[in-house]
Amino acid sequence: MGSWNEWVEQALEKLDSLKLLRSLRPIHLSDDINIDVFEFFDGLCQSDRASVEVEISETTFQKWLLDIPSPGDDLGGTGAADTEAGVGGGRFRKLILFSSNDYLGLSSHPAVTKAATQAVQKHGMGPRGSALICGYTNYHRSLESSLAELKSKEDCLLCPTGFSANMAFMTAVGNVSVLLAKGSQPSIDERVAVFSDALNHASIIDGIRLAEKQKGIAVFVYQHCDMRHLNELLTNCPMKKKIVITDSLFSMDGDFAPLIDLVKLRKKHRFLLAIDDAHATFVCGKTGGGAAELFNCANDVDICMGTLSKAAGCHGGFIACSKKWKQLIQSRGRSFIFSTSTPVPVIAAAHAAVIVAKKEMWRRRAIWNRVQDFRDLTGIPVTSPIISLIVGSEATALKASRHLLEFGFHITAIRPPTVAPNSCRLRITLSAAHTLDDLRNLTAALSQCVNFSEIGFYCTSWNARL
Repeated sequence: MGSWNEWVEQALEKLDSLKLLRSLRPIHLSDDINIDVFEFFDGLCQSDRASVEVEISETTFQKWLLDIPSPGDDLGGTGAADTEAGVGGGRFRKLILFSSNDYLGLSSHPAVTKAATQAVQKHGMGPRGSALICGYTNYHRSLESSLAELKSKEDCLLCPTGFSANMAFMTAVGNVSVLLAKGSQPSIDERVAVFSDALNHASIIDGIRLAEKQKGIAVFVYQHCDMRHLNELLTNCPMKKKIVITDSLFSMDGDFAPLIDLVKLRKKHRFLLAIDDAHATFVCGKTGGGAAELFNCANDVDICMGTLSKAAGCHGGFIACSKKWKQLIQSRGRSFIFSTSTPVPVIAAAHAAVIVAKKEMWRRRAIWNRVQDFRDLTGIPVTSPIISLIVGSEATALKASRHLLEFGFHITAIRPPTVAPNSCRLRITLSAAHTLDDLRNLTAALSQCVNFSEIGFYCTSWNARL
């Protein structure tokens, strides 16, 4: 948007005049990632099953059944916890994960593990410091370039986590009004108006809180995916600088933001559109570009945050944006500036995951086949790999989770404060590494504790308070 380009340019000029612009200075490490050594597959392999099969000790199993809190030391084997409890004796149970965000099963892909192994053998762990000091390398730059291409953006900035990416962006947004204020603090009219979906992720909410505390923004919360309410708030807002920020695929409900309608409102109200594409990146769209690619509106999304800890099966976050926004965020995004950079082996693994996700397109087809399988087996019209079965009370959710555990499925009960009271749920996530038999066995176990014809699977009633 023209006005936002001007405001960002003016903010950068002010930072330059104050000698506060921050630069990345890549340290060159030999032997960057070599795609020629990777092995790719055209279907499910045994290594993929490692991403959905886990083991827990008998002690952990019993504690989970009794809902006994664990400090994490009941790992089984020769640990003291098994001896003291008098159970387990080093025995383990295998579980099928239906609670992971590793949507494509890439965490155990041979190319991903090989990239990490080669990087750690050649360069050690690193990264030795923050990205602005000595923690930014050619490995980081290569990954940024591949993510910028994936998201159809001019550039990209890596962050230590997806959480820190949202925090860094929101604090940078608040700094625009602070830098351009005529006085010591921006007036109400000079602040940035931030319009946030009521069910946005905690990282967005915390970033907004920090920017609000710094007097840089004014916050307007619109009802979940309610474009009529958002349009009303935008129409009645006299402030010039406006941003709408939303999750693209909501992590607890599994529903998509109405991106097509948001794009229409963007053209009408000329706001900056930012999305957190954490759960849709690599999963949605022909090339895995995310929700914006799925809805064919990538060019209308100005800023795209994401994570490498979900479908990429690795770790880290990113902000895909213009070069000017990148320079602003790396200069004023606190969670980026004051965090140690992501280790080189993790960056190498993540880059390999990007390449695999692009080449092995069957993984996206597989996960959406599993979504269709779940619909066919249960009759529940789910729309994404995130399936939120709302059962009501905490007791009901915990009982259902324990029942599934006994049948060999790792599905946790989601309770407050993650979700609203009396909307406790079983959050089921599907993976390309799941088989049709996995789905059949899961739904058979579910049918014994959940009535598919009566279950709630979509919740819009809770408006989170910022």
